[in-house]
Amino acid sequence: MKRRTIAMLYLLLGFLATAQYVRAEDSTAVAIGYSKQRISDKEVLLSLHINIKPGVKFFALQKKEEDVLFSTVTFDSSANNYLSGTVTEKGTKKTELDASTQAQVEYFSDSVVWEQKINANEADSFLVKGTINYLFAKGDEYIPGEQAFKFFIKPEQTISNNSTDGNSAVANRSLLWIFLAAFGGGLLALLTPCVYSMIPVTVSFFTKRSKTKAEGIRNALYYAGSIVVIFTLLGFLVTLIFGPAALNNLATNWIANLVFFALFLVFGFSFLGAFEITLPSSWTNKSDAKASTGSFLGIFFMALTLVLVSFSCTGPIIGNLLVLASKGSYFGPLVGMLGFSTALALPFALFAFFPSKLNVLGKAGGWLNAVKVTLGFLELALALKFLSNADLVKGWRILDREVFITLWIVIFVLLGVYLLGKLKFHHDDELPKNDFGLPYLTVTRLMFAITAFAFAVYMIPGLFGAPLKSISAFVPPMGTQDFVMGAGMHTSASSSNSAANEQPHPSKYYEQMKMYEPEVVTKYGMITYFDYDEALAVARKLKKPLMLDFTGINCVNCRKMEGQVWSDAEVMKKLKEDFVIVSLYVDVQNVDLQESEQYFSKALNKQVETLGDKNADLQVTQYGANSQPYYFFLDANEKRIVPDGYGYDPDIEKFKQLLDTVKAKHKATL
Repeated sequence: MKRRTIAMLYLLLGFLATAQYVRAEDSTAVAIGYSKQRISDKEVLLSLHINIKPGVKFFALQKKEEDVLFSTVTFDSSANNYLSGTVTEKGTKKTELDASTQAQVEYFSDSVVWEQKINANEADSFLVKGTINYLFAKGDEYIPGEQAFKFFIKPEQTISNNSTDGNSAVANRSLLWIFLAAFGGGLLALLTPCVYSMIPVTVSFFTKRSKTKAEGIRNALYYAGSIVVIFTLLGFLVTLIFGPAALNNLATNWIANLVFFALFLVFGFSFLGAFEITLPSSWTNKSDAKASTGSFLGIFFMALTLVLVSFSCTGPIIGNLLVLASKGSYFGPLVGMLGFSTALALPFALFAFFPSKLNVLGKAGGWLNAVKVTLGFLELALALKFLSNADLVKGWRILDREVFITLWIVIFVLLGVYLLGKLKFHHDDELPKNDFGLPYLTVTRLMFAITAFAFAVYMIPGLFGAPLKSISAFVPPMGTQDFVMGAGMHTSASSSNSAANEQPHPSKYYEQMKMYEPEVVTKYGMITYFDYDEALAVARKLKKPLMLDFTGINCVNCRKMEGQVWSDAEVMKKLKEDFVIVSLYVDVQNVDLQESEQYFSKALNKQVETLGDKNADLQVTQYGANSQPYYFFLDANEKRIVPDGYGYDPDIEKFKQLLDTVKAKHKATL
């Protein structure tokens, strides 16, 4: 005991004398790395790799109390239930008499691996933390060090459980099948709100841009070709470099949405007559001299805008292709993205060519100017959607639901007033005159005015909490609205459920995330969770299937599914009574994870620090997709009840059948 005390005194004096030296040596003399590997369906092997610089003696783990110079590995108490055995050492161990302490010591001079087995089933999910306290000697100096470590044990799907996974299915198909399936997915994507919101700005951009038929055809081909190139090549390269969620993150990024807001605002004001969007004369002359290179760059920029704006709505096929590309599969994703982008580009090529036909049929002013002004109003309305996206991501609360709806009501009322001829802009002509010399409205213009007024009236109940199903994909979530008439009525009506079936109120992340709750949650008193582990515990307790709802703050297809499918009376009844739902938002960046929960994701190629990154990583790594909405159903062991996920499909009957199938299969396993 006396010898041990003297040795510790030596070490303390050495440490105090070389405090500055330690800082430099710790980073060069010893390098520590970490890895984990599943070695069976019930065990995971954690490894700590220590590389030792020549001339350094790295002391081995303590074996007995009498040891004087040693290192230790200590696990946090929370990991005690998972440890299997003790830490073992692998390396060339040496033994010698230490001159300073006159004691036999064990050390390593090149490298050593410390290994610890962890009891972990494939369905388990938990964090293992600990600390390495090490000691090494260089010459006559003894230098201590300390380093914390953590391992995140995540659930794993078995091979049999994933045999029908979307990624595997796509990867094993022929290139022709992938092209045709992706082409069909591109046609379906045209019906999504993200894509058709780009129609007005496309028509506006190309109006009066093409002076001749040949120029109109050329511009349309430029536009279509640019869409294909951006989707196929740039999308593929960005995915390889930054991970499968990069494009989706860019489409939902608050800065990108502010740029889109400004772009739509500029086009909107321009077509209301505030100014003309023209290149400087010097640029025009140069572009004419260089075969319209400047014109092509503008068209390419518009194609890039279309790709970024629409990407968050592209279907499950393109999402699976990007995941495959990030994992090293190249030809299939390339062919698939080519098919998808070709289908997406064809109609927009027609829209790009259509304005050239308008220029042939009409002249400046008259009905053509009325079309431009109408498009200007629509672009102002859509600009607010992009500002709302940025507002939701950053939590500014400057464009809450009732404010957004109010602005849309004003915009469409003004559009109706304009179409009636009561509002004039700079380039407007007088209304045509009848046989009596009086200005009159055409029937077509009157019908559009009625439509604008009717739409404005339709939105008025939304100020008091009406769901507004037809535009639920565009308006901010109900959680941002300050006043909802009749809120809680449906909640109280649902209280007839037995106490045994009542779900506990969500707690983790609830305060930060409640503003993003779907409208159906507020209206019908449905409970959703925001943390996977919390929802899983509730599902196990209530013996109900767990429904994973991969969604996004700015996912318009998600809002459409919630507003049109979830809100169906039968669907809502099934969701409330038979399922536990966790809404996993992949784009929320203002909710930080605790430091102990952060980790590096190889799939995303980034450090996972936010709740959105964690959910995105879970979707990509465990479920092979990165599009939203996407639904998966798990049992108490975190196994998929049905092998495939369910993406965007607003067919109510199909969704009911899915819920019935999941319920029946889950009941059979109890």
